[in-house]
Amino acid sequence: MTLQQTIIIFDGDCRFCQASLKWLQKSLLVEAQAFQKGNLAQYSLTRPECEKEVIAINNSVIYRGAKAVAMLLKLRGNPILAKIFDSKMGDSGYRWVAAHRNSLPIKTLTLILERIS
Repeated sequence: MTLQQTIIIFDGDCRFCQASLKWLQKSLLVEAQAFQKGNLAQYSLTRPECEKEVIAINNSVIYRGAKAVAMLLKLRGNPILAKIFDSKMGDSGYRWVAAHRNSLPIKTLTLILERIS
């Protein structure tokens, strides 16, 4: 996987998503586009798809949700975290975080990510 070919389509209105992306970009060169402003058609994506989960494109392969996070963590050099996200537990965790963005644990994690980025 090459860094120059990695594109992330994310929720630009999500503070947790923005903080996570900023943390990722400290160690990884990626092109990031908020789905609200991006040209989704150029990637054969629709707004409803992008509203549902983060999407990462690497070497023309589209990764979604926890699989996208796993691929990005692997590129970043976090193989153990990548393995966790690339499992049923990772899928469940991803869905929980997506559904609870405004919960205290996620707000706390957002603040931590913002401070270390």
